Amino acid sequence: MSLIEAIILGLVQGLTEFIPISSTAHLTIAGKMMGLISAENPEAWTTFMAVIQLGTLVAVFVYFHQDIRTIPIVFLKENLTKDRKKLVEQSHEAQLGWLIILGSVPIIVIGLVFKDFIRGTFTKDLTVIATSLIMLGIILFIAEKTAKFNREIKDLTWKDAILVGLAQAVALIPGSSRSGTTITAGLFRGMTRETAARFSFLLSIPAITASGLLEFFKSLPHIDGDSGLNLLVATVVSGVSGYYAIAFLMNFLKTRTTLPFVVYRIGLGALILVLVAKGVLE
Repeated sequence: MSLIEAIILGLVQGLTEFIPISSTAHLTIAGKMMGLISAENPEAWTTFMAVIQLGTLVAVFVYFHQDIRTIPIVFLKENLTKDRKKLVEQSHEAQLGWLIILGSVPIIVIGLVFKDFIRGTFTKDLTVIATSLIMLGIILFIAEKTAKFNREIKDLTWKDAILVGLAQAVALIPGSSRSGTTITAGLFRGMTRETAARFSFLLSIPAITASGLLEFFKSLPHIDGDSGLNLLVATVVSGVSGYYAIAFLMNFLKTRTTLPFVVYRIGLGALILVLVAKGVLE
C-alpha cells in the first residue's frame, strides 16, 4: 500500500462510516480495485478496516464532546457513588448511559461468537455486499415511509436500545452499514431522523472502540515503518473526513429525508452486481 492509497482509503472510510451507505462496501470495492485484498489472508484487510475506524471514533468524540463528557460523569455519579439513585429516578444522561450499554450487548456477543467468520472471505464477497446494499436500502425506504418521527432522545426506552442494538449487530453483514441499520431501526421505532442518527453515533462508540483497539493490538507485531505510517495516515484522514461527514448528516437530516441514500444504495448495489457478472470486479 502506498501513501496515496492510504489517504484515499482514509477518505473513503471517513466519508462513508456515518452516512448510511456502508463504509465496508466502499472500502472493500476500493481495496479490490487497488489490489490490496489478499484472498489468502483476508484477515489483514479486516484488521486494516477495524483500526482506521479509530479515526472516525475520534470524530464522534469531537462532534459529540458535550454528550460524551456529561453522560459518563452523571452515569457514574448516579450509580456508583453515595449519591446513587434508583434507576427510575435517574437523570436523562444517566439513563442514556444505560441504554448505550444495553444496546452494545448484541454486537459484542455476536461479534465474539462469529469473529472468525467475520474476518474470513465471506465478508469481502462483493455479491454479498451488493445484495446487502440493495436489501437494506429497500428496508430504509419502508422505514422512511412508515415512520412517525415523533420521538426525541429523551423518549428512548430499554426496548429501543435492544432493537437498535440488534440492528447494529446486523451491520456485521458487509454492505449493511452500521449507521444504516441503526438509523433504520430508529425510524421504525418512531424516532425523528436526527434522534435516530444521534443515538446511532453514540451507540457506535463501544463497538468501534472494542473492535478497533483489539485489532490494533493484534496487528502491532506485524507493523513495520511503512505499514505503520500508512495506517496512521489513513486513520488521521478518516478522523478528519469523518467529522465533516457527521456534521453534514446531522444538518442534512434536520430538514431532509434519507431517500437520497436509498437511491444511492440501490444504484450502487445494482452496479456492483453488473460489474461482478461481467468480471470487471471480483
